Amino acid sequence: VQVVESGGGLVQAGGSLSLSCAASGSTGNINAMGWYRQPPGKQRELVADINSGGTITYADSVKGRFTISRDNAKNTVYLQMNSLKPEDTAVYYCNVVTSPYRPPYWGQGTQVTVSS
Repeated sequence: VQVVESGGGLVQAGGSLSLSCAASGSTGNINAMGWYRQPPGKQRELVADINSGGTITYADSVKGRFTISRDNAKNTVYLQMNSLKPEDTAVYYCNVVTSPYRPPYWGQGTQVTVSS
């Protein structure tokens, strides 16, 4: 399974960015897709994820500002990020879960930088 992210970049505080992530290969029935981020010097943390049934989980820090969506036919997940803050600066990673019995697949990461 290959996981490829796109989007990200540099934006001023209050601005918006969007990320997308496509999974390809022997994906089978993808269970969950989501986004994690790793700020400089910190651990990787969940941003948002969405399972095959459409149940969504958001980190408290992004609720009301970020929106995750998924196109099951394209095995693609999106993250719309609005009202960005400097503390949103991180490398954002896409996460794809195909089975609860195997480790998830990860993308290579994409940098999001929010300037104050």
